[in-house]
Amino acid sequence: MTIQLPLSQTNSEIVYPDSDCQPMADNTIQFRWITIIHYNLAWLFADNTEVFVAGDLLWYPVEGNNKLRQAPDVMVVFGVP
Repeated sequence: MTIQLPLSQTNSEIVYPDSDCQPMADNTIQFRWITIIHYNLAWLFADNTEVFVAGDLLWYPVEGNNKLRQAPDVMVVFGVP
């Protein structure tokens, strides 16, 4: 007798949307601060290949869960080449 287990969510194809349909900023002043902070952090860590700086990147912290997501204005990740 053979028992087939149902496919877990990690084995099926999970779609991670690339947009949360939210604006990056509510106004020009916020946008300017986001870009200034992103630019300066990127400059600060430019020589460190183990630091990743991103802006308005849709991030899924738990693999397999496309409902849990964040889109920080600026994100700095250490230990990532």
